[in-house]
Amino acid sequence: MEVSRQFVHIGVGTFALLLRDLTWPQALLLASIAIVFNAFVLPRLAPGVFRDTDRGRRWTSGIVLYPMAVLALLLLFPARLDLVATTWAILAAGDGMATLVGAHVRTNTLPWNREKSIGGLVSFIFFGGAAAAGMTWWSASSAPDAWLFVAPVAAAVLAGFAETVPMNLDDNITVPAMAAAVLWSMSDVTPEVLRAHVAAQGPATVALVALNVGVAVAGWAARMVTGAGAVTGACIGAVIIVGSGVAGWTMLIATFLSASIATRVGRGRKARAGIAEDRGGRRGPGNAIANTGVAAWVALIAAGSANPALAHLALVAALATAGSDTVASEVGKARGRTTWLLTSLKRVAPGTTGAISLEGTVAGIVSSALLAGIGAWVDLISTSAVPLVIATANAASIVEGVIGATMEARGMLTNDVVNFVNSAMGAGLAMLAWSTL
Repeated sequence: MEVSRQFVHIGVGTFALLLRDLTWPQALLLASIAIVFNAFVLPRLAPGVFRDTDRGRRWTSGIVLYPMAVLALLLLFPARLDLVATTWAILAAGDGMATLVGAHVRTNTLPWNREKSIGGLVSFIFFGGAAAAGMTWWSASSAPDAWLFVAPVAAAVLAGFAETVPMNLDDNITVPAMAAAVLWSMSDVTPEVLRAHVAAQGPATVALVALNVGVAVAGWAARMVTGAGAVTGACIGAVIIVGSGVAGWTMLIATFLSASIATRVGRGRKARAGIAEDRGGRRGPGNAIANTGVAAWVALIAAGSANPALAHLALVAALATAGSDTVASEVGKARGRTTWLLTSLKRVAPGTTGAISLEGTVAGIVSSALLAGIGAWVDLISTSAVPLVIATANAASIVEGVIGATMEARGMLTNDVVNFVNSAMGAGLAMLAWSTL
């Protein structure tokens, strides 16, 4: 039955071909009909369509979340039905084939998630990338040749890795969210601009990358990061250097130092209370990706954009959000006198997921102000954008606290996933606010 479900999952993706010729209202209507059909009619026609784990939770089952995801994409991108179609192709072909191959072809498991296999990930990227490239060619009225291949494949690769992250969240949510975010962000990339930017890199960039490696090694030697964390951080730093130069790297180092210093504040007290960071406060690869992965991506977007100002704003906001959230959390655990849970405003013990304190909140605001100020100092953003970055960074952290108190506390999301979402929200809110001002 599972094989049949996955073939249906893949086959339904062919309906994405229709988006080229449908109007937006027509597409909305069909997606809405699909939700109702999958929720009420399909279970009667095919009683085995729901997995055993889905029975009794109709609206959160994969078979219903699938068309809901398509509807959400249509609502988010009313003028980009081609983007919706490509994302749908990745969800259908990539996720479907990853499940089939992962379940029926024996390959080694992934080191970060023993429930996922290398074969499943490779299948996701291969079939999802091929389907996405084909769908982009079919649905895009006009697009550069590089866009027809690079953007869809990049979306399939990153969505494939997102699908392997250990969390109890349905793939029909994580896969389209990541794929759509990648495709949308790459819409502003011009291949010619990106090639010219890369070609312009010279000895100064090489020297800065070498310095970046030295800083990563020093961080490992000082027991600030693990070996894997140092390697990951060095790679992220190199990407930011190539994308946004010394200014972006300065922001990255400032964020890393602020988080590392805050982690060491009151370390003895936190250790005695059992709420200190694992590995003696050393940051691992998951921490690096969660807190700086979004910044690395938007740095690359800035490198290929004819007008990189918005991407640079997103970079500063992502790092300011991640850095200030870590500072708020660590200072709150070490110095917070009274801690409240965001969802209930009840007093809880320091270190409780989703909790805040006055001391931690003030420290977070100060940290976001310092990091936003550094962003203006290195000329990534204007001074007029500093208050906006401070506001969006702390707004994102409040939402992150609610997510932590609900989804993370229930085991649906890991702390690294919540932190990644937090930095993405900070960047997204800053771009949205700046675009509407």
